[in-house]
Amino acid sequence: MTAYAAVVLAGGAARRMGGRDKPAVPVHGRPMRDRVLAAVADAVPRVLVGSGGSLPADVLVTREEPAGGGPVAATAAGLALLGPDTTVVALLAADLPLLSRPAVGVLLDALAAGSGPGAADGVCLLDDRGRRQPLCGVWRVSPLRAALDRVAARRAEEIERAGCTGQAVPVDGAGPVGTGDRSGTVGTGEGAGPVGTGEGAGRVGALAGASMRELLGELNVRELVWSAAGPPPWFDCDTDADVRRAEEWKR
Repeated sequence: MTAYAAVVLAGGAARRMGGRDKPAVPVHGRPMRDRVLAAVADAVPRVLVGSGGSLPADVLVTREEPAGGGPVAATAAGLALLGPDTTVVALLAADLPLLSRPAVGVLLDALAAGSGPGAADGVCLLDDRGRRQPLCGVWRVSPLRAALDRVAARRAEEIERAGCTGQAVPVDGAGPVGTGDRSGTVGTGEGAGPVGTGEGAGRVGALAGASMRELLGELNVRELVWSAAGPPPWFDCDTDADVRRAEEWKR
């Protein structure tokens, strides 16, 4: 069995749900956040980026600095809490109430099946429209950290150039953190250290507002279509209607 860590992104403004704490919204009597954490109960460590609440004792919690950093900055915050020997991480949104340990196992097996030159840096599911769901995937930690460093370095240069010219640096996305290419209110965590092997707090701050699409552009991604029976583990709840649909699936 593949040893792995898990980073769960639990931030986001949840504007389409009235600004509620979306990960705490129950599906079939259990908060979505708790369902996701249960799906990775064997991960070591389990890291939650966002507001915690009542959590198992082994779950590490970190928060963004600054607020509104988005999913890429949140990914960096979560990776900062992983030990140097961690090689694989499940990167998950906290609004995936249909995620299960078998589904995580399928992703882990798919990643482990590839090796050698040209092997995928990560595996993520596709939704029913063929869109990548990067926050329902597993990733090799080393290339993921390196990709974060490259994105941070590029954006830091853009910020520096914008400062010289007086222009604003574009921020990608403004929606809540889910499984798509959206930015939200999670970010770089409590530590002021490097993103991965990068150069410190300046680069960490540069990740605020970066999109998952930008990060994925730095990685060799294997896409996986979910074909097993049962509800799709990639299904994320962005609206109350989504929650009701998930409730129906869980009955």
